[in-house]
Amino acid sequence: MTAVTASSGRKVPRGRIDKRQAILDAAFTVFARRGYGQSCVQEIANEAGVAKPTVYNHLTDKETLFRHAIEAAADAVMAENLAVVERLREPGDDLRAALEDIAYRMLQVCCGERSRALRRLTYAQAADFPDLIETVQGRTAIRLGEALADRLARLSLSGRLRPCDPAQAAEQLLALLTGPMEVRSRLGTHKVSTAETRTVARSAVDTFLRAYETAATGHP
Repeated sequence: MTAVTASSGRKVPRGRIDKRQAILDAAFTVFARRGYGQSCVQEIANEAGVAKPTVYNHLTDKETLFRHAIEAAADAVMAENLAVVERLREPGDDLRAALEDIAYRMLQVCCGERSRALRRLTYAQAADFPDLIETVQGRTAIRLGEALADRLARLSLSGRLRPCDPAQAAEQLLALLTGPMEVRSRLGTHKVSTAETRTVARSAVDTFLRAYETAATGHP
């Protein structure tokens, strides 16, 4: 069996890592479905297809399991968003079209089941876990803002956007996207149609470019 190097430098069997991930995925599913208080480790073990002692062997108790499940879900959502933002590395000749496409894809991630479940669960358990919102935001919104700011900075340096504070520009673009979607989705409880999502993406990019576009922006 292939071994993987852990952050500690020691070799960890691939099977153990895969089983741990399966447990975390199952835990997130159960916690999202039932909430922290109503969930039990046995149900999580059943969902993961492992014995209850196996869960404790990987994650020592229910609270630890919950925290790691939340972190894993946040990291998975962030990985999706980073893949989208990476598309701005080579936006092509039509920057407006590229930004609209990326904005739409980010909204798709935001409206995905895992992302919506993560937000619901985080807000629901914030009173019992006061640091939870900060943890999730640090792994999602903040990292996304940093990645987007890096792409926007490069576009500004190349003359495709006007000189700006890239962190502020990224924050404004994300606000133009997430604000309307939170309203249209009723804070994530209502499914937003593809047409509506594209409308939000186009409107956000249009407003953003009114502030940041240059002569080099737009259609070739």
